[in-house]
Amino acid sequence: MLQLRTGVRRFGISVALAIASVGIFAAVPGATPVATIAAAHSARPLAAGCARAAAAGSATCLAQAKNRGISRGIDYTTSPDGVGLFPSQIKAAYNWPTRAKAGAGETIAIVDAFDNPAVEADLAVFDKQFGLPECTIKNKCLTKVNSQGGKSLPPYSEIWEFEISIDVQWAHAIAPGAKILLVEATTDADPDMYAAEDYAKHHAKYISNSWITNETPDVSQLDKHFIEPGVSFFAGSGDSGLSPGYPAASPKVVSVGGSQLNYDANGKLLNETGWALGGGGCAQYEKASEAQADFRLYHQVGCAGMRAFPDVSANASDQSRTAVYDSNVIGGVPGGWFGAWGTSVATPELAARAADAHILVNSATIYSSRLKFRDITGGGNGATCLPGYNLCAGRGSWITVLPHEEQGDS
Repeated sequence: MLQLRTGVRRFGISVALAIASVGIFAAVPGATPVATIAAAHSARPLAAGCARAAAAGSATCLAQAKNRGISRGIDYTTSPDGVGLFPSQIKAAYNWPTRAKAGAGETIAIVDAFDNPAVEADLAVFDKQFGLPECTIKNKCLTKVNSQGGKSLPPYSEIWEFEISIDVQWAHAIAPGAKILLVEATTDADPDMYAAEDYAKHHAKYISNSWITNETPDVSQLDKHFIEPGVSFFAGSGDSGLSPGYPAASPKVVSVGGSQLNYDANGKLLNETGWALGGGGCAQYEKASEAQADFRLYHQVGCAGMRAFPDVSANASDQSRTAVYDSNVIGGVPGGWFGAWGTSVATPELAARAADAHILVNSATIYSSRLKFRDITGGGNGATCLPGYNLCAGRGSWITVLPHEEQGDS
């Protein structure tokens, strides 16, 4: 896509004035149509996103987003209409719980770096727009701490604040009855990220990690940060195709890949395919867990005893974006409603889905027969989306409704 750059770049984020198409989405019944995304050459959308690769010794978030900007004098940032998929659409696509109390009694920890000062206010806008229960610091639904659990928060970052918006809003959207614990690492340096992880795992049962760092020869020594009895760890597999990264390559986490939801012109879900940029592959240094290695289709991906990822996937494509509200000024330009994509979207959704089910989700769970997955065999990320199990989408997307959920358990 041809772009005109403003030249503003802070913390790895760039503001782009696009002069070509920004994508078309199909409408879905029961929600505001998303086929109205502006594609006119006069649209001036704001693009926001994380760096594609992590610098040595530090992590990068996985968020990518674009809004419709201003076209012919109309400000399209004030409404989610036509920007991206709504919570009701994602839930319908995967047959996920729709109860307002789904996830009640659970806590989902979001581990990110730096601070987003508008996260609570922006969540309120998101919740009001989509009819979700209020989640505030006052009502103790939302808690925001540093990596030691204190109230002295790290500095603001234009690159990470948008990641925080995605993670908090979509974790709450999928598990509106659960509490959200936002743990903000002091910086995105690896030691700070692991310190935040250590705090999170002692204060929540479900942890979302929409960030990635480099897989180095000593990564197995870092797996201890992703081990805690009864805690489910989720990590985005990345947005660069077949490129190994950590902690997604750790056998101690559920690696979340990216897929694409495809609709017809009338809003009917046609299928789900592998996302071209979804992270996946064979780990360089981490071995497969026992459960993964024993899985009957593991051999077909060719990882020869090494950790294969992702394990499972959910919508993350730039062609089937999800709606996110972010009011922060980015590069001197006010925010608003964005269409977000990347495994940064899929990861908090899967962590929240596990909270809905009130079950431990780890490698043993994924590679058992307990959960049902939609097989994803179309599309690809550089690897062929093989039937049953692949390096595009793992086992596929989680579409199980467990017996206790059918009985109305919140």
